[in-house]
Amino acid sequence: MSRIFYFLLTNLAIVLVLSITMSIFGIGGYLDANGINYQGLLVFTACFGFGGAFISLALSKWTAKKMSGAQVIINPNSAQERWLLDIVAHQAQQANIGMPEVAIFPSSQLNAFATGMSKNSSLVAVSQGLLNNMTREEAEAVLAHEVSHIANGDMVTLTLIQGVVNTFVMFLSRVIGYTVDKVVFKTRNGVGPGFYITMIFAEIILGILASIIVMWFSRQREFRADFGGAKLSSKEKMISALEKLKSYYQPSDLPKQMAAFGVSGNKNSGLMDLFSSHPPLDKRIEYLKNL
Repeated sequence: MSRIFYFLLTNLAIVLVLSITMSIFGIGGYLDANGINYQGLLVFTACFGFGGAFISLALSKWTAKKMSGAQVIINPNSAQERWLLDIVAHQAQQANIGMPEVAIFPSSQLNAFATGMSKNSSLVAVSQGLLNNMTREEAEAVLAHEVSHIANGDMVTLTLIQGVVNTFVMFLSRVIGYTVDKVVFKTRNGVGPGFYITMIFAEIILGILASIIVMWFSRQREFRADFGGAKLSSKEKMISALEKLKSYYQPSDLPKQMAAFGVSGNKNSGLMDLFSSHPPLDKRIEYLKNL
């Protein structure tokens, strides 16, 4: 469940750094004698909004390894590692994608994730806990689920959605900052400190709220990845794997930023459901049974 929270946090940090840097150096061009040039502001925020999202995507595989402690299997040292490489290679061939890097990360939990900039430059990682507690048939289904995320292009689609979200977050935060600066702080010529302070604060709040859109997208893609996992392994193996996850469920010990790229999902209720990257396991199992 780790990839989306990590992606969102990296993206938010990059966009904030870009915003602050541009403000310090006066890069913009969307303010004129009449106030805000909204067309110029939209072009400006779109360039940097999509830029921040694609920088996050480019960094996703490297940062996933660092955050989770995943060790890529180069030369397999055991029958288990050889099996992992062989099954991922077989599934990648079935899904018509390039061979992903395969890694194991230290965790007692049953979890796995996939990330990467493209279908042919990706990473699939599984926890040691998953390998220790799942049968090979169940582990095969989990791997198939992650390979399906790659084959479906979920990271690229997520990046495009995040680019749109970034654009409107940056656009609205500057409009809010300008309005507060003029109405509350009564700045007459140009903009004052109130603009920058309000803009950064609004960007953080709007960025958090906008993540609801990305989380909704993530929940829909999980059903599709389960379907793909059932095709690459089998429906019965996929259901068995989700049942095992349900029986072993505990809050994820992957770094919070990585939670949306894993396989297990979170147990949330109320408003927190809006920020959940995965549907409840019961709903995913029911979906597969009804296929």
